[in-house]
Amino acid sequence: MCDVCGCNETRKLAIEVHTPLLARNDAEAAHLRAHFAGRRLTTVNVMGSPGAGKTALLEAVARAFAGRARLAAVSGDLATENDAARLRRAGIPSLSITTGTGCHLDAHHVHDVLHAPALAPALAEADYFFVENVGNLVCPALFDLGQAANVVVLSVTEGVDKPEKYPVMFRHADVVLLSKADLLPHLPEVSEAAVAASLARVAPAARLLTVSARSGAGIPAFVEWLETLRATTLAGGGHTAIGEHTHATSPTAPRG
Repeated sequence: MCDVCGCNETRKLAIEVHTPLLARNDAEAAHLRAHFAGRRLTTVNVMGSPGAGKTALLEAVARAFAGRARLAAVSGDLATENDAARLRRAGIPSLSITTGTGCHLDAHHVHDVLHAPALAPALAEADYFFVENVGNLVCPALFDLGQAANVVVLSVTEGVDKPEKYPVMFRHADVVLLSKADLLPHLPEVSEAAVAASLARVAPAARLLTVSARSGAGIPAFVEWLETLRATTLAGGGHTAIGEHTHATSPTAPRG
């Protein structure tokens, strides 16, 4: 699938490694984290399958935040600028990162876009920076982007067992958004309780919120979570790198 992270490699060869394979990415991510902190910019990595509703979620967040916070975003895809264009129409200054054959964004991608003339002025004024990652439930979880938190969008149409089938992704989640909740009446085999049970078996610390970008249900609770995240990070709570992931400082408990 990807010629960058090696997930398409079927041959296995045992080698002795003295330097972590993601060391370069982690160093770049540490630089980004310091950069975001210096700018008081709350950065959120939004991950999920293709079609899970990541772009629609950010459109709904833009409507909910209207006049209360300044947003900016990048959207990762193998091709097209469709998602970034949608976000711009929703009022979020956005750029597209097209990866070609890459199935994830890495810290270098994000670093480059920070200096893009079309986005840099908006980022200088923004409160929140959303990185809409490439649609994939595997590789994006492995790459630290200097973010304050990880959000995984899981649509009700994907079924209830995705956390157990893709545990690495969900173990890195600070919050999981069960999206397209307006479709639940048409999916009798899917329930929030069943998804919660599946998530609890692999990532008990992750918070689950049920949302619908179409109806707006659950969006205020997610916005409240984002505001708590920002308050926590600005107060120095911070967040660990993906490789050292822990929910000890994750702002999923404090409210208000």
